[in-house]
Amino acid sequence: MGTQAHAGSRHHLELVTIYEISKILSRSLDLRRSLHDVLNLLATHLHVRRAMVCLSAGDGHDLQVVAETGLSPDEAKRAQFRTGEGIIGRIFKSGMPIVVPDINNEPLYLHRTAERPQPGEIVAFLGVPLREGTNVVGVLSVDRRTEGEPASRFDTDLRFLMMIGNLIGQTIRLHRMVEHAQENLRVENRRLATELKGKYTIENVIGRSKRMQQVFAEVHQAAPGRSTVLLRGESGTGKEVIARAIHTLSNRHDGPFVKVNCAALPESLLESELFGHEKGAFTGATQERKGRFEMAHGGTLFLDEIGDISPGFQAKLLRVLQEREFERVGGNRTIRVDVRLITATNRNLEEAVTKGEFRADLYFRINVLSIFLPALRERREDIPLLVEHFVERVGEELGRDLRVSPEAMHVMANCHWPGNVRELENCVERMATMARGNVIRDSDLACQKNLCFSSVFWKPNDHRVIPIVNGNAAASAVSSATGATPGGIAPPTPVLPVNGSSSYSSSAPVASAPVVSPVPPVTVDEADFGEPELRTSRERLVSAMEQCGWVQAKAARLLGLTPRQIGYALKKYNVEVKRL
Repeated sequence: MGTQAHAGSRHHLELVTIYEISKILSRSLDLRRSLHDVLNLLATHLHVRRAMVCLSAGDGHDLQVVAETGLSPDEAKRAQFRTGEGIIGRIFKSGMPIVVPDINNEPLYLHRTAERPQPGEIVAFLGVPLREGTNVVGVLSVDRRTEGEPASRFDTDLRFLMMIGNLIGQTIRLHRMVEHAQENLRVENRRLATELKGKYTIENVIGRSKRMQQVFAEVHQAAPGRSTVLLRGESGTGKEVIARAIHTLSNRHDGPFVKVNCAALPESLLESELFGHEKGAFTGATQERKGRFEMAHGGTLFLDEIGDISPGFQAKLLRVLQEREFERVGGNRTIRVDVRLITATNRNLEEAVTKGEFRADLYFRINVLSIFLPALRERREDIPLLVEHFVERVGEELGRDLRVSPEAMHVMANCHWPGNVRELENCVERMATMARGNVIRDSDLACQKNLCFSSVFWKPNDHRVIPIVNGNAAASAVSSATGATPGGIAPPTPVLPVNGSSSYSSSAPVASAPVVSPVPPVTVDEADFGEPELRTSRERLVSAMEQCGWVQAKAARLLGLTPRQIGYALKKYNVEVKRL
């Protein structure tokens, strides 16, 4: 009778415990707190010494403690297992429950959560798998003291723990479904907010044109991910500003934004700049130095002018982009970084790959998400907004209330702007500074004074040369790039030097005049750097070098020359090349 009464009492206790556990698991969406309360209930009702719930960390290999009772903080930290490791690891791998009547006699028991029992003390271990559907997602385990209990008692305890494990598994499944639904809602909310915001502007970027709205939409779509972004467009189109906008809108906005101009550094310095160096790696390396990749850890690294790096360095950069690991110059310790990469170039990379100047494997590595930035002449409706912004900023710096006349705005809206937004900004700053009054008029524009020297950078094939007749130009020979009509104002068109002379034309309408065929590109011999012009050849050369950051190859492309010719011109005019 006593045995039956004891069995009935225990059965009643188990039913009460199951009932209380079901209430705990259904009253809160805080999974860790619910599991902790369940383990405390087991410790109270069943005299469990230690209990813990270990769940998969997400990679399918590691198990971490998410709830425990009877463990100190240090013991909880040590309670981490891999699949197949120890008793808990075997339960997770096999999906089968395990009972250890005496942990002192079990070599597979790792004793990470407690010291070994005292002599004469018997501690049993019981562990059951936690399932989410057919998948094992964790392990529920308990330790309790025993005094030679029969095997039937362990069978009863094991069945009871399996019931609790099934309840916990269903709760885990429910919580993960709720988390997944909430994450989908958050992603959708971010997408809708981004889509709505993208219809107007990006901070620090001005543009209402259709082309820029398309760029804004692509930026908002690309920003949340980790994919490498390639920004493409002419010099001065704002690639660095867009790169910073992608960083600001990404999940890494709290991390660093590090930028490097690859064209401004030779290969030897570029390697040290990006990867860092150890003390004594080379002459002058008096201490170790972190590279830009390390500095950008957890954030974004912006590599500008990536198309200008040497073939030798391309191979070194490829490994970092693939593995996100590298060694410092002069070191042998491998450093891993978590960096999102944004690159930019104004070169035709496809042509460079075809010519063998750029590695195809590196091209495919960086060309994941491409965003093309339009030239300023392709979004002319944004020019008035940009002009007003620059005028307001310069006016605040000068302490003047400046504004632009409609005539001046019309001229600027129809200019070609080979230097894009950067050139427009410089032009507005020059006009605002030199204007006699508070109104910037068309007469203040350099092109109206035949002083728009940037016109030498226009592509001859994009324009028709307009001969000057009594100070006026033929209206029929307007620039094909601007699309200006007779009666409108077209940009001044350069007449390239012939026999040492040079002239610039405006586009004021005049009666019929002949249209001259395009002038072929200038060479060193035709330009004759020694001949005087409206602006000396040396000044043009220095201006081109400054615009290209004193990179000879870029200046040569800008002037339509070869690197050998640009090098000859630098020596001829005794121009000292600056090292930035």
